[in-house]
Amino acid sequence: MIDLKQLRDNPEAFAERLSQRGKYDLPSILKLDQQQRELETQRSQLQARSNQIGKTIGERIKSGTNPKDAEIQDLRQEGSQVKATLSELEPQERDLKANIETLLLTIPNLPSDDTPVGKTETDNVEVRRWGDEYIPKNAPLAHWEIGENLGILNFERSAKIAQSRFVTLVGAGAALERALIQFMLDQQVEAGYTEVLPPVLVNSESLTATGQLPKFAEESFKCDQDDLWLSPTAEVPVTNLYRDEIFNADDLPVFHCAYTPCFRREAGSYGRDTRGLIRLHQFNKVELVKLVRPSTSAAEHETLVQNAAAILEALKLPYKVIELCTGDLGFSAAKCYDLEVWLPSADCYREISSCSNFHDFQARRGNIRFKESGQKGTQFIHTLNGSGLAVGRTMAAVLENYQQADGTVRIPDVLQPYLKREVL
Repeated sequence: MIDLKQLRDNPEAFAERLSQRGKYDLPSILKLDQQQRELETQRSQLQARSNQIGKTIGERIKSGTNPKDAEIQDLRQEGSQVKATLSELEPQERDLKANIETLLLTIPNLPSDDTPVGKTETDNVEVRRWGDEYIPKNAPLAHWEIGENLGILNFERSAKIAQSRFVTLVGAGAALERALIQFMLDQQVEAGYTEVLPPVLVNSESLTATGQLPKFAEESFKCDQDDLWLSPTAEVPVTNLYRDEIFNADDLPVFHCAYTPCFRREAGSYGRDTRGLIRLHQFNKVELVKLVRPSTSAAEHETLVQNAAAILEALKLPYKVIELCTGDLGFSAAKCYDLEVWLPSADCYREISSCSNFHDFQARRGNIRFKESGQKGTQFIHTLNGSGLAVGRTMAAVLENYQQADGTVRIPDVLQPYLKREVL
């Protein structure tokens, strides 16, 4: 959530930075904020007067004034009027605060000062490439053709069970998925992350804290009889493990990795990637989450990107790193790098991980703070997350980049100990 005080104190500068992301109705928020603060001032003055009236009546009676004296009666009458006015103002103030909160939840994060300015993905900036020497010279089949030929991917029967954009992994396909998950977790634990296995059903407060609600409600699957949603990414449950908590500064940073199934409607994406593993309604992912001091978040972001990229390098999958421009940033992100892996069937790089620094945006929404030893007050932490990696997309890249002329797929060296075989 944006800082309302920052908006109030410097609305022009705030609006200029936010304009890099689109058009948002900041004047309405400022107008409601002004009304709320004026109402709060009025209420505070009336409350002070009510307290003074009560004190004065008590002092007068204690000093011997008859409780039925005209002065006491006038004070009591005034006190009743003040309380009646307060009873009207308090709900008005609550409603104003709720309206402000509702509007604030629709405003995206401010881009960081060093995020490239641009309007669309065409303005994103390529940072680096890796693994050009591993791009296969001959890779004729798409991953879904390879998988169906090998009998390890079944989309037709999955549609019978559920609907389109689901897959059943069979035999070596299921084993490969499991091997990729275990390999990713092993690598990230070795890199210093603590593994967690959180719930995959999350409540509305959790989705709101990380920024999926209210904006992306249509993207998520909801359980109608409960305030529970199928998690779109482990970022949601893992970050919310610490909602409404205050860390001791010495306990930071916190690094977590988590494997979870993820669920997304992919609303608005119909007609895109209708075949294969790229855009499914259910998919597996290993997520990396960091909770850090603000002073270290920029450096931690760069390390997070390298932690995700290390998986691709170990698998010898060619990739590039893209820095997203202001117009292409995710709703909650202040700065974001995408990792894109080479897919021969598409003859291009496709996103396999987004690594975002949210600054204090999610921490404000989720009320996650820390306290420095010996200092008064608290500060909001910075949160970061990135896919380490999307497992289905990694499998697609492995199948396509490691396919062989005879229709088999060579297993990357680092996965062979997990699968105990060299070829699919």
